[in-house]
Amino acid sequence: MRRDAEFFGDRELDLLYIAKRLKEAQAVEAVLTTAGLDYAVETDTYRGGVIFITERVGAFFYVAPENFQLATRTLREQGYRPQTAPAEPPAPAAPG
Repeated sequence: MRRDAEFFGDRELDLLYIAKRLKEAQAVEAVLTTAGLDYAVETDTYRGGVIFITERVGAFFYVAPENFQLATRTLREQGYRPQTAPAEPPAPAAPG
């Protein structure tokens, strides 16, 4: 279900998907809502194009880290290509 950022509090959310068109964003919202997943969505800019690189506006979908794998699997089952798993924080250096 679509939630405001306040719903997640101070938690860091993971970027799940960037929809480039309104129709695509609406379809992704329907998939996530039907699956019962909580998500946040906001508009932001991304760089696109091959020859002529331009800044474009898209819908950025975010989920809580504990729901990232389920949300990724859910989108893939519907034919979408979600973001890859978020990078793990680097391990602390060993002393000495």
